Amino acid sequence: MNRLKLSLSITTIFFCVRVFAQTDTLGVFTDHMDIGNPKNKGNSQYNKETHTYTMSGSGYNIWFNRDEFQFLFKKIKGDFTATANFQFLGPTGNNHRKIGWTIRQSTDDKSVHVSAVDHGDGLTVMQWRSLTGENMKDPEGEIFFPDKNFEVIQLQRIGKRIIMRVGHVGEPLKAVGSHVMSNMPDEALVGLFICSHDPEVTEQARIWDVHINIPSSGK
Repeated sequence: MNRLKLSLSITTIFFCVRVFAQTDTLGVFTDHMDIGNPKNKGNSQYNKETHTYTMSGSGYNIWFNRDEFQFLFKKIKGDFTATANFQFLGPTGNNHRKIGWTIRQSTDDKSVHVSAVDHGDGLTVMQWRSLTGENMKDPEGEIFFPDKNFEVIQLQRIGKRIIMRVGHVGEPLKAVGSHVMSNMPDEALVGLFICSHDPEVTEQARIWDVHINIPSSGK
């Protein structure tokens, strides 16, 4: 009996340590993966000392009827407010390379989604795909912000409405726009992304001061 109790205790401790290690490795997120099978594999890492995420990713684009990118995410039910600071690393790449926040129905490359996007040339855009496999529309499926080169990007969900805000560190955030996503399920995938906009290239980005706030009634 004592040996059985000892064995169960060791198993429990091992399980707890393993779960903690997995969570600690990705910070506030639970999973990361490449969406759409890009040519070059991406990766996501978390530095628990600096509370900084480093992401690498490739992919042809997040556009038309399917996407390719590296995704670092968690499942959230209901309302949330997600905020972080973003910075591309390395030499200047494609002007249309993308980093930011996204909310997706699933990990399917044709998934319904809304993305709060910062481009390589500083272009700030809110973009969406309203139906699975639907071609994203220009300009009907996006909102362009007149100013560029923001470090802080925020994505908020209130009911079916998704809101994007941007700003500079230490300054009030500015609203880019909002869009009602009637097809987005109550439980969805929320997280960070990076896309090189060039299948042959892998881009890197640093993301820090990451916060996902969920109302007390949320789960």
